[in-house]
This record gives sequence, structure tokens and C-alpha cells, in this order.
Amino acid sequence: MSSVVISGDVSGTITLAAPSVAGSNTITLPAATGTSAVLSSAVSAVGQIPFSTDGSTLTPTAKIVSGTVQATTSGTSITFSSIPSWVKRITVMFQGVSTSGTSISQIQVGSGSVTTSGYLGSSSGMSSVVASVQNSAGFLMTNNQSAADTIHGSITLSLLNNNIWVASGVTSISNGTQSRLTSGSISLSGTLDRVILTTVNGTDTFDAGSVNILYE
Repeated sequence: MSSVVISGDVSGTITLAAPSVAGSNTITLPAATGTSAVLSSAVSAVGQIPFSTDGSTLTPTAKIVSGTVQATTSGTSITFSSIPSWVKRITVMFQGVSTSGTSISQIQVGSGSVTTSGYLGSSSGMSSVVASVQNSAGFLMTNNQSAADTIHGSITLSLLNNNIWVASGVTSISNGTQSRLTSGSISLSGTLDRVILTTVNGTDTFDAGSVNILYE
């Protein structure tokens, strides 16, 4: 017969003993000040999993969290802020994004404020002639752009280590007739907490489309 033995009010132990030819089996739980995980609330929705952001408490969190889709129909920038500190990967998605001018659209990130320099990378057009454009102010979404162009696709930002993020993605412009490759990296001064969509000159305005992020 198996048994459960509970002893001690403050410093005792809990022993779970199962029948065994060789002897007893003991599981010792850590004290209240230990690092055992405690489920703080039940998983309540499809797609959620118990997840810990502090190493000690589990909370129900979606496996992939979606931001709130934002229309890119006005303004010179679109910002996704308050990104949690535990995030390791962010996917930025675009559908029909267009601007009023020829300044190339770009993605910037930041810690506490937007980072506007130090980006390493480029965007290349895929056609009979490969043309690449480098940029240190952000991750380019395309290597060239006109006011009539619409941008579709996604770019993924992944945490390498020590606040270093790398970017890669594929987009298309001119309603899908041309493809663009984007890649690069940025070293931030602190934990990433925001993603910004803007243009290189910072003055062209968005006039069509939408953008959203997924983070995990």
C-alpha cells in the first residue's frame, strides 16, 4: 500500500512513498522560499500555455502573442510599444503599406526610446539585376520605393544575445510584381521594448495599408 506522510508545520518535509522491492521512493519539495513553480491562474483559452517571466511563477500566456493591427493610412510613423522584456522574436507584417513619397520605408527598434543609428544591413531587389541599398538608420523594407508602390510581406527580428537583434525577411512591392530581401542587425543599449515603422526621411506620410506584429 502506498502512503503519504506529512510532518512538521514550519521546517518539516513531505514524503511520497510508493511500493518498491528495493525500498522507498522520496520526493522532497523545496521550502516556501525556494524556486518551485506555482500556477497563479488556470489556462483559460485555446492556444495558451503555462509560461514564466520571472522563473518562479507560471501564468497562462499565448504561445504567440498578436499585437493590435494598425492602419498605415496617416502619420509619419507607426509605433508598437510596451513589448514585454521576455520576448525573443518579433515578426512585423505588412499588407498594402504605401507612402506619399519616394523615401524608403524602414523598421526601427528601441529600448526606452527609438534607436536611429548603428543598424548594419541592406535590402536587395530580386530581378535581372540585383541592386542593394545599405542603411544605418533602420532595417529597410525595400531597396527602392515610389508613391504608387504598396508593400506586402514580413520581416522577423530575433534576439541573438545581450540585446543584439538580427533581422531577416522578404517583402514584395508594386502589388507583388517585385520581391525584396532584407537582412541586418542592431545592438541596443538595453532591452527592446518598441518597434517603429517609418521612412528614411521621416517626413513622408503613410497613406494606405496596415501593419501588425507577432511576438514570442
